[in-house]
Amino acid sequence: MGSWALLWPPLLFTGLLVRPPGTMAQAQYCSVNKDIFEVEENTNVTEPLVDIHVPEGQEVTLGALSTPFAFRIQGNQLFLNVTPDYEEKSLLEAQLLCQSGGTLVTQLRVFVSVLDVNDNAPEFPFKTKEIRVEEDTKVNSTVIPETQLQAEDRDKDDILFYTLQEMTAGASDYFSLVSVNRPALRLDRPLDFYERPNMTFWLLVRDTPGENVEPSHTATATLVLNVVPADLRPPWFLPCTFSDGYVCIQAQYHGAVPTGHILPSPLVLRPGPIYAEDGDRGINQPIIYSIFRGNVNGTFIIHPDSGNLTVARSVPSPMTFLLLVKGQQADLARYSVTQVTVEAVAAAGSPPRFPQSLYRGTVARGAGAGVVVKDAAAPSQPLRIQAQDPEFSDLNSAITYRITNHSHFRMEGEVVLTTTTLAQAGAFYAEVEAHNTVTSGTATTVIEIQVSEQEPPSTGGGPSEDKRFSVVDMAALGGVLGALLLLALLGLAVLVHKHYGPRLKCCSGKAPEPQPQGFDNQAFLPDHKANWAPVPSPTHDPKPAEAPMPAEPAPPGPASPGGAPEPPAAARAGGSPTAVRSILTKERRPEGGYKAVWFGEDIGTEADVVVLNAPTLDVDGASDSGSGDEGEGAGRGGGPYDAPGGDDSYI
Repeated sequence: MGSWALLWPPLLFTGLLVRPPGTMAQAQYCSVNKDIFEVEENTNVTEPLVDIHVPEGQEVTLGALSTPFAFRIQGNQLFLNVTPDYEEKSLLEAQLLCQSGGTLVTQLRVFVSVLDVNDNAPEFPFKTKEIRVEEDTKVNSTVIPETQLQAEDRDKDDILFYTLQEMTAGASDYFSLVSVNRPALRLDRPLDFYERPNMTFWLLVRDTPGENVEPSHTATATLVLNVVPADLRPPWFLPCTFSDGYVCIQAQYHGAVPTGHILPSPLVLRPGPIYAEDGDRGINQPIIYSIFRGNVNGTFIIHPDSGNLTVARSVPSPMTFLLLVKGQQADLARYSVTQVTVEAVAAAGSPPRFPQSLYRGTVARGAGAGVVVKDAAAPSQPLRIQAQDPEFSDLNSAITYRITNHSHFRMEGEVVLTTTTLAQAGAFYAEVEAHNTVTSGTATTVIEIQVSEQEPPSTGGGPSEDKRFSVVDMAALGGVLGALLLLALLGLAVLVHKHYGPRLKCCSGKAPEPQPQGFDNQAFLPDHKANWAPVPSPTHDPKPAEAPMPAEPAPPGPASPGGAPEPPAAARAGGSPTAVRSILTKERRPEGGYKAVWFGEDIGTEADVVVLNAPTLDVDGASDSGSGDEGEGAGRGGGPYDAPGGDDSYI
C-alpha cells in the first residue's frame, strides 16, 4: 500500500518518453486503459487484467524487467499467470514492448499490488524452553527477555497478542508477562526452592485481539522454569524443628563418660549422634565439624567429617563439659554452632548384665561354616546377644563377646555364627561371656541352638513352631499340672463325701439320718404315671388305739418339705407312733415297679432296715392285705394304710 508514492515518478517519466505530443499520433502507439491493479494474495485471477491496444503492423511482448513467470500475453490481453502471495512478492510488474519490424516503438509498464491477507499463523522459534532461575532473584526482575519469547508472523502487518497460562498450580503467583504485546517474563514473588523447585507454563500467541475475529491463528509453546537453590540458610544440627518453614530450631546434645576411663568408641549422645546438614538441601554442601569452645584440657576429639565425639584423655573427677561444636559448610560460606553437654560421673565398675538368662536360636541341619544363627522366636531375624552396662549406656560399645564352651559356634560382634558343618539335628547349649574392656567386668548367659531338619521359615507365611520352650521346661510344666490335677481330685472327693456321705451309709446296715428333702434320691422324682400308688385312707375314726410305747423311743425326725409324697395315713397320723414313712429304692419288683422301705416313727435308730414290696395298685387287694396280721396291726391302731399290705412284712 505504501509503495504507490515510489511508483508515480517513473510512471510519469515513462509516459513522457513513449507518448509524443499530439493526439493524432496517439493511435500509432501501444496503449492500455489502466496500468495499476490491486489483487489480494491467494486469489486465482482467471480474467485478463487489461486489454492492450496494438496499432496495425506492430506486436507486443513482455520485456525482461517483468516479474518472472508472473504474467503472460494472449492475443492483445495481459493475464496474471500466478496466484499472488504477499509474503513472497508484494508488487508484480509487467513490461510491455511494442515493436514494428524489430524496432521498438512503445514501452509500457503495468503494476499489480498484492494485498496482504491474514493467512499465516504465528510461530515460536522453540517448542519448549527450559531455563534456570536463581532462588534469590529479586522481585520485578525480568527472568526471560522479550526477544527470546517473541513469536514470528509472516503476515507482516499483524499485531501479536500473548497470554501466559500456568500448568503448575499456583505458578502464576510467581511469574507474569510484562504486557499482552510484550512477552518478557517477570518475577512477581520471591522464590522458594523447597516449596516450588520447578514450574511450567503454557505460552499462547494470537494474531488477532480476540477469538471472535476471523481469520484468527494461534501458536503455543512450553516454558519450564527450574529454581536453582541459593545459599540462603546455614547448616542445621539434626534433629531440628522448623518454626516457620524457613528457620529450623536445631538440637543440643547430651552424654556422659565415666571418670578415670577412656572409651574406645565414640560417645553415645542424646537425642542422637552429632550430625548437621546444609540448610539449603538443594546445594547440600558437606559439613566440617570442630570444637569451637569448652574442650577443657583437650579431653575430647571430634571427627571433622563424621562428627563422632571421642574421649582423648580420662577425666580424673566428676565435672560437666559444655562443648560448643561448629558445623561449617565446606565452601566456608556459612556455619552453625550447637552445644554438647558431657557429664563425667564416677562409675562403680558394675559388671555388664544380660537381659535374658537363656537365648534360643535355630539353624538348619547341614549348614556350613559362617552361617548366622537365627532367632527362634523370629526366624527371619538373626539371633543377637547383647549385654548392657547398668550405669552407662556409653560403655555398651566397649563390650566384647565370646563363646567359652563350644567349638561349633563363635561370636561375631553380637551375632552367633557356625564354625563347622552341622550334620546332626539336635539341641546345642553354649555359654556366652560378655567382657567390658573398660571396666573389665564380665557376665555370662546360655544359648540353646536347635539344629532343625529344614531351614526355618524367613517369612510369616504360615504357622511356625514355637521354640521358646525346651523339653526340660515342658517336663516341669507337666509335673506342675499333674500336682494340680491330684489336688483337684482330692477336693472333688471331699465334696462328694460331704454331700452324698449320708446316702452311702445305707450300705452299712444302719438307718440313714433324716434328710430335709422328701426324696433320698433326687433322680426319682414323683411320677403321676408310676405303676404303684398308696391306697386311699379308711373312713373309720382316725384316732388310733393306744399301743405300748418302747422303752426309749427314737426322737422324731424333721418334718418333710411340703410337696414331698408319702402315704396318706402317715400324713394324717402326724406325730402318732403308728405313723410310717416309705422311701422308694432302686430295686425293681418282678411284677413291675420299685420296692419301698417303710419306717415306723417308733423305730429306734438302732433298728434294722427291711426292704418291703410296694403296695399294689388294686385298692381292694390293698385292704385285704392290710387286715392280715391282726395282732400287730391292731396294736398300731388298725387301718389298711397304717401298715404294709398282706404281701409286706413290718418289723
